[in-house]
Amino acid sequence: MSMQQEIIRQLGVKPEIEVEQEIRKRVDFLKEQVRQSRTTGLLIAISGGIDSAVATALCKQATDELSEETGMAYLTLGVFQPYGQQEDIADSYAVAEAFQLTHKVETNIQETVDEIAIEVEDAMKGIGVHRHVSIPGKGNIKARTRMVMQYALAFEQNLLVVGTDHASEAITGFFTKYGDGAVDVTPLSTLNKRQVRMLAQKLGVPQSILDKAPTAGLWEGQTDEQELGISYADNSDYLEGKSIDQEAAEKLEQMFVKTAHKRSLIPGI
Repeated sequence: MSMQQEIIRQLGVKPEIEVEQEIRKRVDFLKEQVRQSRTTGLLIAISGGIDSAVATALCKQATDELSEETGMAYLTLGVFQPYGQQEDIADSYAVAEAFQLTHKVETNIQETVDEIAIEVEDAMKGIGVHRHVSIPGKGNIKARTRMVMQYALAFEQNLLVVGTDHASEAITGFFTKYGDGAVDVTPLSTLNKRQVRMLAQKLGVPQSILDKAPTAGLWEGQTDEQELGISYADNSDYLEGKSIDQEAAEKLEQMFVKTAHKRSLIPGI
């Protein structure tokens, strides 16, 4: 088995999908997770990007169906988490409107993140390091702060926290450990980015979001493809078992090996 075949096997990506079947399977998965956990619904952080938009649509369909089938009130809670003024926050609200979310809240993370960064800088001074927290380091603080808030809300409302990570992020390790990677369920995990987009088009994700350049939004001007140095087209082709440029394939494989710790259970002895 080639390394490409082994990565595809581990991540569970199909070379082709039937979109309606994939939607149905993922909605049913979410419904079963809610039933088994005896929670009252799902919490999804809505960033304004395509991944969280698709996850929102799946969550809302799942909780609507559960409510109708059981006669009990299940809900999807949408959470908006800007850092200060978020330029594209309107896209997050557009997703909530498109999928008729009646439960939504905004938790601005700026004050909390900045305070943590100050405390870290003070701590570094104690070991002789006099500088600001790095840009990627502060990005990680943002991602982890968002998850602390999501889990606090989920605990108080008895909800499962839904993640938006998918196979195109998993192969590169393009998520923050114990940040956006710290969730209860991941309904998109065996899809690549192209397939997520296919579901988005079927589910009715707003066109403005379909047209956006993918970004984690952790610092100004950041885009996924620019940071990774590889296109989602090549990434998706690779995960579908297609041949891509050798340099791009080797880069993906190196990323997969380097970030194995993000996809593994905590080692112990």
